[in-house]
Amino acid sequence: MTITKSDRGTGDTLGFIVSGDVTKADYDVLTPAVEAAVAEHGSVKLMLDLTDFRWEKVGAWGADLHFGHEFHEKVARMAIVGHKKWEERLAHLASPFYAREAAYFEDPDAAWAWLRS
Repeated sequence: MTITKSDRGTGDTLGFIVSGDVTKADYDVLTPAVEAAVAEHGSVKLMLDLTDFRWEKVGAWGADLHFGHEFHEKVARMAIVGHKKWEERLAHLASPFYAREAAYFEDPDAAWAWLRS
């Protein structure tokens, strides 16, 4: 599995560690967790740790786009954690497609603090 739920999430704030190559099946971890949090809280804050992420398989692109379409207005904040320039750029693209507000962090603790502020 390349998307695993972080144990640091609580309530409306969820975290996921994304590693290796993401497949369509990986959205079976992400999507139900987000759906449940949105059902309970109305919106959600997400932390995606992409430190060990490599790529998303072509078969996962549809699930990715569906996730963005379904949850864009329900994701209040999205923190993207990584160490690469393209991950920083991804945070800028996240706002129009995946979250109302997104930011990039190299430090996971700073990302969690921003989400919870």
